[in-house]
Amino acid sequence: MTDTLEPTQLEIADIARRLDRTVVLVGLMGVGKSTVGRRLATMLNVNFVDADEEIERSADRTVSEIFQAHGESYFRDGERRVIARLIEEGHGVLATGGGAFVDPDTRALILDRALAVWLDCDIDTLVERTSRRKTRPLLQNGDPRVILTDLKNRRSAAYAKAQLHVVTSDGPHQQTALRILKAIEVWL
Repeated sequence: MTDTLEPTQLEIADIARRLDRTVVLVGLMGVGKSTVGRRLATMLNVNFVDADEEIERSADRTVSEIFQAHGESYFRDGERRVIARLIEEGHGVLATGGGAFVDPDTRALILDRALAVWLDCDIDTLVERTSRRKTRPLLQNGDPRVILTDLKNRRSAAYAKAQLHVVTSDGPHQQTALRILKAIEVWL
């Protein structure tokens, strides 16, 4: 890719052609996996799928309802099966829930069959972004800043096992998608 901020269509097409696996975005809730994933998929001219949306469609229930009715362990088992199916179907870009990659079996599946990209950002940005939606089950019982800081401390070691690490900012999601493209190009 050239040193310019915007890669050419030919450069992006070359990356897409050489990329032989699903790009799986991992990281904490609010880091921008779904929004950035949609932009990245559009740039690569591949499809995008959100694992949480697929889980909700398959279960005909929200993630929050599944957590409440059956607990996290039950949810993680179903999540792993859905992620395996989505990777097998060959989706271009897949956004996972914040805890998916922390599960050792799900992480092993993703690392073996896909390209994991850890999207990371500061706590202030996470708090601001997650405050926009009240559908985050892990943030329902306490101070979101404390919960997110604890989650980041506990989950960062697992996220660090991803093949790529891209730091996001409070700037445009397009810039994060471009950073991912550059990281993929180097990885390839």
